[in-house]
Amino acid sequence: MKKLIIYTVFAVMVSSCHIYRNFPETTTVDKELYGQEYVSADTSTLASLSWRELFTDMYLQRLVDSALLRNTDLRVARLRTEQAEALLLNARLSYLPSFGLSAEGTLSKLGSESMSKTYSLGGSASWEVDIFGRITNAKRGAREALEASKAYEQAVQTNIVATVATGYYTLLMLDEQLRISRATLVNWEKRIHMLEALKRGGGGVTDAAVLQAKANRMSLESAVLSIEKGIREAENTLCTLLAIPPTAFVRGVLAEQSFPEKLSVGLPIQLLAHRPDIRMAEHQLAQAFYATNAARGAFYPSINLSGSLGWTNNGGGVELNPTQWLLNAIGSLTQPLFNKGTHVANLKIAKAEQNAALLTFRQALLAAGAEVNNALAALQTSRGKLLIDGEQVSLLQEAVRKTELLMRHSSMNYLEVLTAQQTLLDAEQAVAQDKFDEIQSIISLYHALGGGVQ
Repeated sequence: MKKLIIYTVFAVMVSSCHIYRNFPETTTVDKELYGQEYVSADTSTLASLSWRELFTDMYLQRLVDSALLRNTDLRVARLRTEQAEALLLNARLSYLPSFGLSAEGTLSKLGSESMSKTYSLGGSASWEVDIFGRITNAKRGAREALEASKAYEQAVQTNIVATVATGYYTLLMLDEQLRISRATLVNWEKRIHMLEALKRGGGGVTDAAVLQAKANRMSLESAVLSIEKGIREAENTLCTLLAIPPTAFVRGVLAEQSFPEKLSVGLPIQLLAHRPDIRMAEHQLAQAFYATNAARGAFYPSINLSGSLGWTNNGGGVELNPTQWLLNAIGSLTQPLFNKGTHVANLKIAKAEQNAALLTFRQALLAAGAEVNNALAALQTSRGKLLIDGEQVSLLQEAVRKTELLMRHSSMNYLEVLTAQQTLLDAEQAVAQDKFDEIQSIISLYHALGGGVQ
């Protein structure tokens, strides 16, 4: 019988070895994750740069520093990390025994008898022997939860860096469009005076031409007001990110911003190291893995050792040696047999959550690859449009100059001049937008590759 018990315990321990397994490698990264056209053997990546190296504008750097210090979302993420650290510490201390101390005193009197005094002082200790991995898996799960919290904090930081940079360059674009509109407004005012002078001098300019020019000027004045409104809204958005009241910001000029001409994306597998949201999904998957192990461990026995040590002055008719030390020790083994299917249900739930976490992790990786592809395509498109629109502006500037000369020295209709001026204004505004789109695509690519953590 004794041998049978030993063999049974040994078999249970052997069958439970799988609950001690560490989290395995789960996913291989396709080399074409970014798209077949972006496959590269270059291991350098834009994400390796710190945000200070990429965004060299000193005004922007100050804003990012302030946001990383004051932003509410980032501060909440840091508090969650501290909470996860406390939970991990608690899980680690579960390996240690627990101790307790108790003291008790009693006064009693019956009738005319003298008052009796009893007192006792004792201590107790208990310890769970982690043979079947319940505590180990709980600790590993808590560690993965902490790593997931740290990754979430870094994901919030990268998003803040990208969002502040986008807001800042939006302001620079609006400043440039406002400068173009105001300069165009001054030129149009001069041309209106010229038209009025030509009309008075019989230069072939009609009242309709003058009125049309004034209407165009008023339309541009309205556009200027809209741009100024957009600037105020963009500043308020930045203030929200920085957790400060609405204010104006000192800033640079769009034309002075510079970025590397060649931006390397590296290998797709590097996303696992650089993208904090992917790391968070991976740690959440590992946490679910250990939760499944813990659910399996609930099927095995739990072993507890406990004991107490005390001293009393009252034998109470039981103790033969009052005012002596009292000592007892207990060892217990509890094997669950029937608990209305709770352990089975918990295991099924844990397995389902683990499978869901695996799907979420794989989908996060695919989404990251799509973001990199989109950012690369946007960068190529914006740079191509910037070249085309820049050449268009040069041609339209020459067209405006020649139409004005023709109007002064011929019977040319002023409507052609107005059309040329309006087309030039639209092209100049488009160049400012193209420059912003180029910068925005660089920010998006930097963010998609996991940059901004440092």
